[in-house]
Amino acid sequence: MLDMDLFFMREAVKEARKAFDDDEVPVGCVIVHKKKIIARAHNQIERLKDPTAHAEMLALTAAANALEMKWLNQSSVYVTIEPCAMCSGALVLARVEKLFYGADDPKTGACGSVFNITDNRRLNHRIKVRKGLLAEECGALVSGFFARKRAKAAARNN
Repeated sequence: MLDMDLFFMREAVKEARKAFDDDEVPVGCVIVHKKKIIARAHNQIERLKDPTAHAEMLALTAAANALEMKWLNQSSVYVTIEPCAMCSGALVLARVEKLFYGADDPKTGACGSVFNITDNRRLNHRIKVRKGLLAEECGALVSGFFARKRAKAAARNN
């Protein structure tokens, strides 16, 4: 199934590029159910002025609407960066079956980097996680975004 996983992660990368183009932290997400994309989203925190408008949160809402249910059993999430605590918690609450992500997030990642919410025995659900899918490309998008931000800030200060 690796070819399908790469296809879906590339779709998440397309979403991340939309965020990059909108001057948002470039995170993209797609949710797949029965081998079909049922939701896609990218970060819209700045646009919506909403700290919860992460790609995963927006995609979860769209997926729940598409399936007309709150549980996303038998669904897989593909996201370009390791989800934060908020998003990981929401993925667990939605009972997502599998999570695939690209690059680790050593500052806020909650799938093993800082916390491990997706595989916490004290919670009522655990998610199968596979990390590193298109990791270099996903990480380069985020690095490039912040390099561009720093360059713009330096230019303003000079």
